[in-house]
Amino acid sequence: MSDASAEVAPTVLLETDEIIVLDKPSGWHSVRGKGDDRGERSVEAWLIDRDPELEHMPEAGLVHRLDRGTSGCLMVAKTLEASGFLQEELRIREGRIQKRYLAVVTGRPPRRGDFVLHFTSRYRGSKKVKVSDEGDHTVRGRCRWWRRDDLNPGPGRQVVEVELIGPGRRHQIRAGLAHLGTPIVGDTLYGGPAAERIMLHACSVTIEGRKVEAPIPAGFGGTTPD
Repeated sequence: MSDASAEVAPTVLLETDEIIVLDKPSGWHSVRGKGDDRGERSVEAWLIDRDPELEHMPEAGLVHRLDRGTSGCLMVAKTLEASGFLQEELRIREGRIQKRYLAVVTGRPPRRGDFVLHFTSRYRGSKKVKVSDEGDHTVRGRCRWWRRDDLNPGPGRQVVEVELIGPGRRHQIRAGLAHLGTPIVGDTLYGGPAAERIMLHACSVTIEGRKVEAPIPAGFGGTTPD
Protein backbone atom coordinates (compact mmCIF):
# COMPACT_ATOMS: atom_id res chain seq x y z
CA MET A 1 0.00 0.00 0.00
CA SER A 2 1.24 3.45 -0.87
CA ASP A 3 1.97 5.81 2.00
CA ALA A 4 1.16 8.89 -0.07
CA SER A 5 -2.26 9.11 1.59
CA ALA A 6 -0.56 9.35 4.99
CA GLU A 7 0.53 12.87 4.03
CA VAL A 8 -3.14 13.96 3.93
CA ALA A 9 -4.50 15.02 7.33
CA PRO A 10 -7.89 13.97 8.69
CA THR A 11 -10.83 16.23 7.84
CA VAL A 12 -13.46 17.32 10.37
CA LEU A 13 -16.89 16.43 8.99
CA LEU A 14 -18.90 17.40 12.07
CA GLU A 15 -18.05 19.02 15.40
CA THR A 16 -20.29 19.89 18.33
CA ASP A 17 -19.61 20.58 22.00
CA GLU A 18 -19.64 16.83 22.63
CA ILE A 19 -18.54 14.94 19.52
CA ILE A 20 -16.35 15.11 16.42
CA VAL A 21 -16.73 12.99 13.29
CA LEU A 22 -13.54 12.81 11.25
CA ASP A 23 -12.75 11.58 7.76
CA LYS A 24 -9.67 9.42 8.39
CA PRO A 25 -7.33 8.99 5.42
CA SER A 26 -6.10 5.54 4.46
CA GLY A 27 -2.58 5.03 5.77
CA TRP A 28 -3.22 6.52 9.23
CA HIS A 29 -3.37 4.46 12.41
CA SER A 30 -6.32 5.17 14.68
CA VAL A 31 -4.35 5.06 17.95
CA ARG A 32 -0.78 5.79 18.91
CA GLY A 33 1.69 2.93 18.94
CA LYS A 34 5.08 1.78 17.75
CA GLY A 35 4.37 3.29 14.35
CA ASP A 36 4.68 6.79 15.84
CA ASP A 37 8.38 6.12 16.46
CA ARG A 38 8.78 5.27 12.76
CA GLY A 39 7.16 8.50 11.65
CA GLU A 40 3.78 6.93 10.90
CA ARG A 41 0.80 9.13 11.71
CA SER A 42 -2.01 8.34 14.13
CA VAL A 43 -5.36 10.06 14.55
CA GLU A 44 -4.93 9.96 18.33
CA ALA A 45 -1.72 12.03 18.15
CA TRP A 46 -3.29 14.37 15.58
CA LEU A 47 -6.28 15.00 17.84
CA ILE A 48 -4.06 15.89 20.80
CA ASP A 49 -2.03 18.27 18.63
CA ARG A 50 -5.28 19.90 17.55
CA ASP A 51 -6.79 20.06 21.04
CA PRO A 52 -4.43 19.30 23.96
CA GLU A 53 -7.43 18.91 26.29
CA LEU A 54 -8.24 15.61 24.57
CA GLU A 55 -5.09 14.09 26.08
CA HIS A 56 -7.16 13.61 29.25
CA MET A 57 -9.63 11.40 27.34
CA PRO A 58 -8.88 7.70 26.77
CA GLU A 59 -7.28 7.42 23.31
CA ALA A 60 -8.00 11.15 22.82
CA GLY A 61 -11.72 10.41 22.79
CA LEU A 62 -11.78 7.84 19.99
CA VAL A 63 -14.97 5.84 20.37
CA HIS A 64 -14.02 3.12 17.88
CA ARG A 65 -11.15 2.35 15.51
CA LEU A 66 -10.56 1.88 11.81
CA ASP A 67 -7.75 -0.27 10.42
CA ARG A 68 -4.79 1.61 9.02
CA GLY A 69 -5.81 0.93 5.42
CA THR A 70 -9.47 1.85 5.93
CA SER A 71 -10.60 5.42 5.35
CA GLY A 72 -13.71 7.33 6.35
CA CYS A 73 -15.91 8.23 9.30
CA LEU A 74 -14.35 7.99 12.73
CA MET A 75 -16.20 9.17 15.85
CA VAL A 76 -14.54 11.09 18.68
CA ALA A 77 -16.06 12.03 22.03
CA LYS A 78 -15.00 15.31 23.62
CA THR A 79 -16.46 14.44 27.05
CA LEU A 80 -16.63 11.30 29.18
CA GLU A 81 -20.42 11.50 29.11
CA ALA A 82 -20.49 11.54 25.32
CA SER A 83 -17.98 8.68 25.20
CA GLY A 84 -20.16 6.54 27.45
CA PHE A 85 -23.29 7.27 25.42
CA LEU A 86 -21.69 6.54 22.04
CA GLN A 87 -19.99 3.34 23.18
CA GLU A 88 -23.21 2.06 24.74
CA GLU A 89 -25.15 2.77 21.54
CA LEU A 90 -22.54 0.93 19.47
CA ARG A 91 -23.07 -2.16 21.62
CA ILE A 92 -26.80 -2.27 20.85
CA ARG A 93 -27.83 -4.33 17.84
CA GLU A 94 -30.36 -1.80 16.53
CA GLY A 95 -29.16 1.27 18.40
CA ARG A 96 -29.26 4.94 17.52
CA ILE A 97 -25.91 4.79 15.70
CA GLN A 98 -25.58 3.23 12.26
CA LYS A 99 -22.23 2.73 10.50
CA ARG A 100 -21.99 1.99 6.80
CA TYR A 101 -19.02 1.10 4.62
CA LEU A 102 -18.23 0.82 0.93
CA ALA A 103 -16.11 -2.15 -0.12
CA VAL A 104 -14.74 -3.00 -3.55
CA VAL A 105 -14.78 -6.79 -3.79
CA THR A 106 -13.81 -9.38 -6.35
CA GLY A 107 -16.44 -11.51 -8.00
CA ARG A 108 -20.14 -10.75 -8.00
CA PRO A 109 -21.92 -11.17 -4.66
CA PRO A 110 -25.71 -11.54 -4.47
CA ARG A 111 -27.68 -8.33 -4.94
CA ARG A 112 -28.23 -8.16 -1.19
CA GLY A 113 -27.63 -10.34 1.82
CA ASP A 114 -26.44 -10.56 5.40
CA PHE A 115 -24.23 -12.66 7.60
CA VAL A 116 -23.94 -13.68 11.24
CA LEU A 117 -20.43 -15.01 11.81
CA HIS A 118 -17.99 -15.47 14.66
CA PHE A 119 -14.54 -13.86 14.76
CA THR A 120 -11.69 -15.05 16.97
CA SER A 121 -7.93 -14.52 17.06
CA ARG A 122 -5.98 -17.49 15.78
CA TYR A 123 -3.33 -16.93 18.44
CA ARG A 124 -2.04 -14.05 20.52
CA GLY A 125 -0.70 -11.33 18.24
CA SER A 126 -2.11 -12.91 15.07
CA LYS A 127 -2.58 -10.50 12.17
CA LYS A 128 -5.62 -12.44 10.95
CA VAL A 129 -8.84 -13.50 12.60
CA LYS A 130 -10.50 -16.87 12.26
CA VAL A 131 -14.08 -16.88 10.94
CA SER A 132 -16.61 -19.59 11.75
CA ASP A 133 -20.35 -20.07 11.34
CA GLU A 134 -20.81 -21.10 14.97
CA GLY A 135 -19.38 -19.74 18.20
CA ASP A 136 -19.96 -17.79 21.37
CA HIS A 137 -22.17 -14.70 21.29
CA THR A 138 -19.27 -12.61 22.65
CA VAL A 139 -17.44 -12.91 19.29
CA ARG A 140 -20.50 -12.78 17.03
CA GLY A 141 -20.62 -10.16 14.28
CA ARG A 142 -23.55 -9.15 12.08
CA CYS A 143 -23.59 -7.30 8.78
CA ARG A 144 -26.05 -6.69 5.98
CA TRP A 145 -25.03 -5.55 2.52
CA TRP A 146 -26.37 -4.61 -0.88
CA ARG A 147 -24.70 -4.11 -4.24
CA ARG A 148 -24.07 -0.58 -5.47
CA ASP A 149 -24.62 -0.98 -9.19
CA ASP A 150 -24.38 2.80 -9.60
CA LEU A 151 -20.62 2.56 -8.97
CA ASN A 152 -18.31 0.96 -11.51
CA PRO A 153 -14.99 -0.28 -10.13
CA GLY A 154 -13.99 -2.20 -13.26
CA PRO A 155 -14.22 -5.73 -14.70
CA GLY A 156 -14.51 -8.56 -12.21
CA ARG A 157 -15.15 -6.18 -9.31
CA GLN A 158 -18.24 -4.97 -7.51
CA VAL A 159 -18.97 -2.28 -4.93
CA VAL A 160 -21.09 -3.31 -1.96
CA GLU A 161 -22.43 -1.08 0.79
CA VAL A 162 -22.19 -2.80 4.16
CA GLU A 163 -24.03 -1.92 7.36
CA LEU A 164 -22.34 -2.98 10.57
CA ILE A 165 -25.00 -4.12 13.04
CA GLY A 166 -24.21 -3.89 16.75
CA PRO A 167 -20.69 -4.06 18.19
CA GLY A 168 -18.06 -4.53 15.51
CA ARG A 169 -15.45 -7.27 15.76
CA ARG A 170 -11.85 -7.02 14.64
CA HIS A 171 -11.64 -7.29 10.83
CA GLN A 172 -15.34 -8.15 10.74
CA ILE A 173 -16.10 -6.78 7.26
CA ARG A 174 -12.74 -7.76 5.77
CA ALA A 175 -12.71 -11.32 7.08
CA GLY A 176 -16.47 -11.75 6.71
CA LEU A 177 -16.55 -10.85 3.01
CA ALA A 178 -13.52 -13.05 2.35
CA HIS A 179 -15.29 -15.92 4.13
CA LEU A 180 -18.18 -15.48 1.68
CA GLY A 181 -15.79 -15.76 -1.27
CA THR A 182 -15.68 -12.07 -2.17
CA PRO A 183 -12.48 -10.65 -0.62
CA ILE A 184 -11.83 -6.91 -0.67
CA VAL A 185 -9.51 -5.53 -3.33
CA GLY A 186 -6.17 -4.60 -1.76
CA ASP A 187 -6.73 -6.83 1.27
CA THR A 188 -4.03 -9.39 0.54
CA LEU A 189 -4.16 -10.59 4.15
CA TYR A 190 -7.55 -12.17 3.38
CA GLY A 191 -6.93 -13.22 -0.20
CA GLY A 192 -7.82 -10.06 -2.10
CA PRO A 193 -5.80 -8.91 -5.11
CA ALA A 194 -3.01 -6.39 -4.53
CA ALA A 195 -3.82 -2.69 -4.83
CA GLU A 196 -2.45 0.63 -3.56
CA ARG A 197 -4.71 0.40 -0.51
CA ILE A 198 -7.43 -1.71 1.04
CA MET A 199 -10.62 -0.69 -0.76
CA LEU A 200 -12.75 -0.28 2.36
CA HIS A 201 -14.23 3.11 3.21
CA ALA A 202 -16.44 4.04 6.19
CA CYS A 203 -18.80 6.10 4.06
CA SER A 204 -21.30 7.28 6.69
CA VAL A 205 -22.31 7.31 10.31
CA THR A 206 -25.77 8.21 11.55
CA ILE A 207 -26.07 9.44 15.13
CA GLU A 208 -29.60 9.81 16.48
CA GLY A 209 -30.96 10.47 13.00
CA ARG A 210 -28.17 12.83 11.90
CA LYS A 211 -26.25 11.34 8.97
CA VAL A 212 -22.63 12.34 8.37
CA GLU A 213 -20.98 11.23 5.12
CA ALA A 214 -17.33 10.94 4.12
CA PRO A 215 -16.73 11.53 0.39
CA ILE A 216 -15.42 8.60 -1.63
CA PRO A 217 -11.63 9.08 -1.83
CA ALA A 218 -9.98 9.72 -5.18
CA GLY A 219 -8.80 6.47 -6.73
CA PHE A 220 -10.98 4.30 -4.50
CA GLY A 221 -11.02 1.12 -6.54
CA GLY A 222 -11.59 3.07 -9.74
CA THR A 223 -15.18 3.77 -8.66
CA THR A 224 -16.94 6.14 -10.99
CA PRO A 225 -20.61 6.83 -11.68
CA ASP A 226 -21.88 4.12 -14.03
